[in-house]
Parts: sequence; structure tokens; C-alpha cells
Amino acid sequence: MKAYSIILALLFLTISGCKEADTDTSSSEETEEVVELKNPLIGAWELKGFYNYKDNVVVDSFSNNTISRQVKMYTDTKVMWCKLLKTDSIEFFGYGSYVYEDGTLTETLEFGSAFMNEVIAEQKEFTFQFDLKPNGFEQIEIDEDGNRIWSENYVRIE
Repeated sequence: MKAYSIILALLFLTISGCKEADTDTSSSEETEEVVELKNPLIGAWELKGFYNYKDNVVVDSFSNNTISRQVKMYTDTKVMWCKLLKTDSIEFFGYGSYVYEDGTLTETLEFGSAFMNEVIAEQKEFTFQFDLKPNGFEQIEIDEDGNRIWSENYVRIE
């Protein structure tokens, strides 16, 4: 009788433990979906090319794959990017926070590679017109009159 009670108790614990694990998994999946819908920038992105503008119209475009490789990663509030130059082994990266709202991206860099730290000493904040698509975005530099100058074009890699 004692053995039967122990087996029954173990069976009960096993079943209840499985149900809790199932509940936790679906709950975390739901939370993950909410985060993705709330902030579509979260993830990893790779620079694929550039556009040059004249009178706010693309006049030239070129690919990035022959020049370098650049990746950006966004969390809820942080951004980090790194660039690999094929012709030079010098490190090139930046890290900071960002705000994305109403078609504008503002990145405020905290630190970076030796070269970027020199840039950051003079300018920490970088603001871009931002065209976000489901699997890509254009980060567009605007002049003082509000005209488009050039853009970096990224695709989602994760």
C-alpha cells in the first residue's frame, strides 16, 4: 500500500510538472511575439548597399559586398554595429542607445573603436530619416534643408 501511494504521488508530480512547463513555454512565446510586434527593429541587420540622392531622388546605388561588411544589432533600447573592412584590419564599431519614432531614428553613441571614439568626442547623436520595411530598412542622411543626401540600406539577417 505504501509503494502504491508513493507511485501515485510521483505520477501526480510528473503530470503537474509537465503542465507547468507547457504553460511557461506558451507564455514566453506570447511575450516574445508581443516584443517583436512592439519594436520591429529588434534583431540583426546587414548593410547591403547605398543610395545617393539628388533632389530627393535616387541617382546612384552601389553594393556594399565588395567594399566591406557591416552588421547592426538592435535590442529594445541599445544598438551596436561593427564593420569589417576587407582592405584594413583596423577595428571599427560603435555602441549606444537609440530612439525610433515617426519615421526618424536617432542613435546616441556611448563608445566605439579608436576612430569612432574621435567622432563621438565631437558628435554623439546621429539622426536619420528611417524607412522601415518587414525585412529591411533605409537609414537616410538628411541635409540642413531636409533634403536626402545618401542612405545605407540594410536587410534583416535574424
